[in-house]
Amino acid sequence: MESTGRAAEPIAKGVFATAKQAFGDLFVFAQRREATDPHTGVVRTEWARPKPLRNPISLMAQLSGKDWLFFIVGFLAWSADAFDFHALSIQQKKLAAYYGTTKTAISSAITLTLLLRSVGAALFGLAGDKWGRKWPMVLNMIILGVLQIGTIYAGTFETFLAVRALFGLFMGGVYGNAIAMALENSPVDARGLMSGVLQQGYSFGYVMAACGNLGAGGDTDSWKLVFWIGAGVSIGIGLVRILFPESQQFIDARKAGKNKEAGNPSAFWRECKAMLRKEWRMCIYCCILMSWFNYYSHTSQDSYTTFMLTQKELNNSQASRASIIMKTGACIGGTIVGYLSQWFGRRRSIAVAATISMAMIPGWIMPEGETALSVTGFLMQFFIQGAWGVIPIHLNELSPPAFRSSFPGITYQIGNMVSSPSAQIVNYVSENTFVTSKSGKQVEAYGPVMGIATAIIASGIALTVMFGPEKRGREFEKAGVVGSAPLDGAVVEHLGGDKPGSSMGLEALRDDTSDNSSGKAYTQEVEGDRPEKVASDQAKAPANL
Repeated sequence: MESTGRAAEPIAKGVFATAKQAFGDLFVFAQRREATDPHTGVVRTEWARPKPLRNPISLMAQLSGKDWLFFIVGFLAWSADAFDFHALSIQQKKLAAYYGTTKTAISSAITLTLLLRSVGAALFGLAGDKWGRKWPMVLNMIILGVLQIGTIYAGTFETFLAVRALFGLFMGGVYGNAIAMALENSPVDARGLMSGVLQQGYSFGYVMAACGNLGAGGDTDSWKLVFWIGAGVSIGIGLVRILFPESQQFIDARKAGKNKEAGNPSAFWRECKAMLRKEWRMCIYCCILMSWFNYYSHTSQDSYTTFMLTQKELNNSQASRASIIMKTGACIGGTIVGYLSQWFGRRRSIAVAATISMAMIPGWIMPEGETALSVTGFLMQFFIQGAWGVIPIHLNELSPPAFRSSFPGITYQIGNMVSSPSAQIVNYVSENTFVTSKSGKQVEAYGPVMGIATAIIASGIALTVMFGPEKRGREFEKAGVVGSAPLDGAVVEHLGGDKPGSSMGLEALRDDTSDNSSGKAYTQEVEGDRPEKVASDQAKAPANL
């Protein structure tokens, strides 16, 4: 972001004032931010404009070889997480036949998985913020693989549900650590693009699961082969992660703690409590946003293969091929929209993509035949996952900076918890509502149910982001480690304490204060005292920083 030199009204305080200001800012092609003069300590609010979009190849070239290795491992971990989840969702019909039950009953396993993911996100996200990204992720991935094998040997439906519930607990810990490890070393200008690429690990995992389902065939017992593949992928990535060192940013932030008690459990939990006191509104907002988003993806995709098999009367191979093409569109859309969001804005990109997806619903559910469904599925998921492609970096930028491993993961998984019944709701309503198929048969009405639900959800997403915050360009990577605050001072000014004495306090001063020429953050070193002068009168601020 570059300074325009134009003063702006101070950032609003309070829920309704913030929402009103955020909605107005949506129509200004600039971003309101606070900047600190490094010489005088004066803080002022100004308009900043996005830098012109750069060639994506040149943006990717900004990442070093080591940065790419961390990004790829994070991407693969997130992809394996998605593979393991979708190995069940795209094989609901096979599993229903195997256990002699309904598709609605099978989808209750999806509900249990999503419910417990928030618990895993909290446990492993906080572990990642406190002890590092490496070992929590290694533990996550290996146990996920073991639980995939446990699913294969679940002899009864009740055992199957119990294993999938436990699976959800460990699955929840992957997202926060994966995106923190993958994005925290990305240069500021490249974050939108890399966020879009990273989020498509979810779609890539779906494509891999669909390919596994296609290769396994349509026999009832063939679902086990897909789960064996998922187990091997998860355990393999966990073992590969052992070979790589801890995130350098985490190591540097840990070393930067000047207090010998840094990392003390009491300091850690003190800062967690202070963050929640100060940022509870942001926490609630992000949980609401991620609830919408998780309904968005699960409602539109978890039962889509079942929709093609039942209402559209395709066979297993046709439905699998259409699913692969559909999610290829998701991978492309998420990457492109995520890249454009660096210039167009996070909220604008999400709102536009959600609105277009809503307009495309009739063309998504009405066509007949593999080719037509493949094309419309491709386009629909292009915009659904296009909106999703902005989410990893948007959540990281909205996060309290030292909690950028736990905060995105927890809010994302709470959204998963709220949306956990989505597939079950779609299956239940569809199995009790019927339409006439092309062949003249009465079939379950998956198409209309998914269409109506997706229209409601897409409009909810668009409205939520229109009235929500945005912190594009935030230099969150300069924050320290949770628990490194001095024990003799208040925790962190921007977390509700009295003094900006910790590394997170320094981040509050650095936030969104980019130098026009170098892109480096203005920084005022503070050792437990407030800046000498913070001017609230905009007229006293210098004309340019």
